[in-house]
Amino acid sequence: MTVASRLAGVLVGAAALLCAEAPARAADPYPDRPIRVIVPTPPGGGADTLGRLTARAVEPILKTRVIIENKPGAGGTIGTGLITRAPPDGYTVGFIFNGVLTTLPNTMKDVTYTQDSYVPIIEIGYGSYVMCVAPEFPANNAKEFLEQLKRSPNKYTYGTDGVGNTMQLAAERIFERFGIKQISVPFGGAGETAKNFLGHQIDIYGGSVQPMLPYIKAGTAKCLLLTSGADNPQVPQASGLDAVGAKGLESGLWWGLIGPKGLPPAIVDTLYRAYREAARSPAIMTALENAGAAPVIRDPKEMRELITREYAAFHQVAQHLGLAVQ
Repeated sequence: MTVASRLAGVLVGAAALLCAEAPARAADPYPDRPIRVIVPTPPGGGADTLGRLTARAVEPILKTRVIIENKPGAGGTIGTGLITRAPPDGYTVGFIFNGVLTTLPNTMKDVTYTQDSYVPIIEIGYGSYVMCVAPEFPANNAKEFLEQLKRSPNKYTYGTDGVGNTMQLAAERIFERFGIKQISVPFGGAGETAKNFLGHQIDIYGGSVQPMLPYIKAGTAKCLLLTSGADNPQVPQASGLDAVGAKGLESGLWWGLIGPKGLPPAIVDTLYRAYREAARSPAIMTALENAGAAPVIRDPKEMRELITREYAAFHQVAQHLGLAVQ
């Protein structure tokens, strides 16, 4: 056999080997490298803490590293925009809170994404907002609280997490139903609202449950009304909206995972199943309980329905308040 013949045989064999390996590489299971999870808030907040805990819990399930990257700014819309513009390959997704999907696109200009820009993957937890007053406030339950607010228009100030943010729209949905008009005071978040409430700068705390839990136990705050439909055992003096005749007006705070538009259904399903399993871990259950929240799981279809419903409800309230951007 000539040298040329031998060389030709080697080349043919190498080509055959490459062809045999190519389908195997193409069929490599997802994921085969680390996954980046964008959290559109600064480190240390509720979404960041829960996002990091779920990342640690999901790593052994997905058998790969899950890396959290904080991309805050513009109320969370900058980081959310980055999620929607990522390649739809499953290696960049986002752990978000509902305000960046259902509230801020209604009330903030220059948001770079729409409901069609992303794919819902899973909701993993839900927490109600709560309205709290000082111990001497002339009401001791939700019905008395609402009646007092209705009797005294524009007498009281209530804190929110910013103009046009979720807490303000949630409160105004309720107030509109009961014919209540009070004064909204915006702050930079629940922690700042709590500080001003406890310092007697505002009359009513409006925000997530967690910052108020120590003060409920100490008796230095009366938390009377939840923005959820149901009651919350961690806030025993408060009632949900179903109990005060406002069924269907539920608004709250929830967290979940989304990916960019075009994410293949098989990858969506893999992430959904892995995060669903992770969300049932003791670490996540404890974190949600400590936040005054509950482990509510919604699949991609249910999450899309929730987003659509909540977006429409907040759009209506934003228009009523003159805050809608379109």
